[in-house]
Amino acid sequence: MSPEPANAASRNVAAFFAELSRIYPADRILTNNAQLAPYESDGLTCFRARPCGVVLPETQQEVIDTVKLCHRFEMPFIARGSGTSLSGGAVPIENGLVIAMNRLNRILRYDAQQRVAVVEPGVINLKVSQHVAGDQLYYAPDPSSGPVCTIGGNVAFNSGGAHCLKYGMTSNHVLGIKAVLPDGQVVELGSDSQESVGQDLTGMFIGSEGLFGVALEITLRLLPKPEKYYTLQAAYDSLEKAGNAVAMVVASGLLPGAMEIMDRLSMDAAEAASAAGYPKGAKAILIVELEGTADEVDAEIPLLHGVIEESGAYIVEAARDDEHRLKIWKGRKSAFSAVGRLSPDFIVQDGVVPRTKLAEALGEIERLSQKYGIRVANVFHAGDGNLHPLVMFDGREEGALHKAEELSGEIIRLCIRLGGSITGEHGVGLEKRMYLGEMYGEDDIEFMHRLQRAVDPQELANRGKKLPAATAPALLTRGAHPLEKQGVIFRD
Repeated sequence: MSPEPANAASRNVAAFFAELSRIYPADRILTNNAQLAPYESDGLTCFRARPCGVVLPETQQEVIDTVKLCHRFEMPFIARGSGTSLSGGAVPIENGLVIAMNRLNRILRYDAQQRVAVVEPGVINLKVSQHVAGDQLYYAPDPSSGPVCTIGGNVAFNSGGAHCLKYGMTSNHVLGIKAVLPDGQVVELGSDSQESVGQDLTGMFIGSEGLFGVALEITLRLLPKPEKYYTLQAAYDSLEKAGNAVAMVVASGLLPGAMEIMDRLSMDAAEAASAAGYPKGAKAILIVELEGTADEVDAEIPLLHGVIEESGAYIVEAARDDEHRLKIWKGRKSAFSAVGRLSPDFIVQDGVVPRTKLAEALGEIERLSQKYGIRVANVFHAGDGNLHPLVMFDGREEGALHKAEELSGEIIRLCIRLGGSITGEHGVGLEKRMYLGEMYGEDDIEFMHRLQRAVDPQELANRGKKLPAATAPALLTRGAHPLEKQGVIFRD
């Protein structure tokens, strides 16, 4: 690059920050290396990029003004919550701006009778359930990072959790979204009604990984707490038997609130971290949780025990009380972080296979682990076939990351080959973009690009995530905003 354009670019950035200082006081604009370092990566630390700055908005208007400024200066940006993404989806754009949303953490409205809460994007997932617990309500999506992840991040990646088998994903529990689009326009998608009409633009925004802008308010659907829980853990002498048991439970007509599988490695890690009391000799355990009215659960317990015994479990144990139940779940939800006790680095995969293919997938993952000489810990949402193999490596060893990525790629292709998906809840991010073309045809990917650029022609919002480099033109160029034709409410 010649000196002239470089100087012009520098002047442009300087002018951008001069304008930014009109929105924020100096202590809420971060630009030095030490301040930027925590924002360079997300939970998948092998992807890193250095932003040109980070801003800390405290009001919705500051976010709107920031996005408008980014649009004016053609500055790429990313809205970031707690940075718990495991796909590289929350890694900043190199020399772009990070809008850190954690200070927008207010519950704006709560209606116990209507079972609705309106929250800002920086609200922590678990805080919602804690806030409404006094009315015997809760927010169903429960990702393992629930005590730290934000609702805004959950919306971006359509997060699920252990209980997604029965209750679905974030998209099943968000009624409406107020958002600022990448050009600075503010829109209202959906409403606080439990019933919706017309096109599901709220559903389109959820899981878009930030490509359509920044959520400012999210209207959540709340559920009454189940009257009774019954949590059972079953031990198996092989991972494949545990996988087969999942299909057997579903085939029986039961719909548990959750079904989770952990292998020996993940149990060892979780046990060291939380002393959950998992069976010491088991190659795998299956955790099944029934929930609902007392009469419903009591009627399902004998059926569940019959299926589990038929599946070949050699230890079957029910939680003795609420404390024991919480210990079982604490161990399961700590498994990802606990694997750090076994390996300095690991890649968490997120592929999905049909439940009937679980045993086959697990057997193949074990074969691939032996082929590559890399340990893989398996812990996953068995009920919907959402695998979370943790590929362990030491990034200090030359070539170790590359080898781990090769193994991860084989696991993703295995999921596609078995009729599944490259991601269940962690998103595509940076990590899985290269596999998008193996799951979708060229026309499908072209349409995704066209949809993205209809909303964001300059591709400023979280540029480079989810989709490969865009080549398709925008659906519409100048004139009316494309969403205006769909009845979206625009606000000044």
